[in-house]
Parts: sequence; structure tokens; C-alpha cells
Amino acid sequence: MIVALVRDLMFASRIGAEAKAASVGCQIVRDVSQLPAGGRMLLVDLNLDGAIEAAAAWQRAGGGSVVGFVSHVDAQTISDAKAAGIGRVLPRSRFVQILPELLREV
Repeated sequence: MIVALVRDLMFASRIGAEAKAASVGCQIVRDVSQLPAGGRMLLVDLNLDGAIEAAAAWQRAGGGSVVGFVSHVDAQTISDAKAAGIGRVLPRSRFVQILPELLREV
């Protein structure tokens, strides 16, 4: 199962549809306080308040891999996410392009 932490309804719908097409279970949460423990992958909108900290904590607690996405011009958030240990930080446009590939990794 993957977990997607996104507030944007368009991104949530797209992730849900791609997960369904790939036969991958997907739980979408809209707030960091709803982030469940566990899962094989966390897809996270790094522009959400507290998302970087929550994603890093989720990963440290034994969650799977974390893939964050953010506006390509938001250099500070990209830097902060990498410093927090989030290994894959992608621009939104790239995230959308490779989402099916990401889901095949699950």
C-alpha cells in the first residue's frame, strides 16, 4: 500500500487513479495529523505545513520510501526536504510524468 499526503484534489485524484490502474492500494490523507504508520511508499506534497517533518518521522518510524514533490522554483523547501533525509524530491511536473513508474516500484 502507498500513502499519499496531498491536499490538492486534482493531485489526489490523479494519484488515486494511477494507483488503481497499477493495482496498488492507496490511502490518501489531507493533513499531516492523519498520516498512518506504515506503508511501502509515501507520496507527499512538501508544500503542506509540517509535511517535511511528518514525512521524515514516517520514514524513521519504519515506513517505506518517501517521494516528495514541490514547485521547481521552491529552492528552500527542496533544500529543507533533502536535509531532513527525504531522498527523492521532484518538481511537480516531473512527479506527474513518472508517477506510473513510481507505482511500479511498490
